[in-house]
Amino acid sequence: MSLRPPQNLTSHFGDSAPSALDYEIMGEMAASLGRAGEKVEQTLAQLAAAAIPERDMRLRAAARAVHAYFIQRELCGLRNHDAAILDYNIPRAVLIRLGAS
Repeated sequence: MSLRPPQNLTSHFGDSAPSALDYEIMGEMAASLGRAGEKVEQTLAQLAAAAIPERDMRLRAAARAVHAYFIQRELCGLRNHDAAILDYNIPRAVLIRLGAS
């Protein structure tokens, strides 16, 4: 059985206001997404500064970080990654390696 997170907060809470637990969960989701975004920034900076011998290793690390970030975004209900790709300026070389091990 698979579970899907809510598409948006309105459908999740219905007509009632979110509880304190709901706010706590949303805060943790936001914090987790922020940490994943920081990891993307770090790995992309390391990739940009990488010398040729270590570039492949840095490319794989960046692809893993971006993949994890995209999964976290989807868990938060954000399905379209186009804006994130532009905001983080994720190179095509990283995007084509997403999910590859």
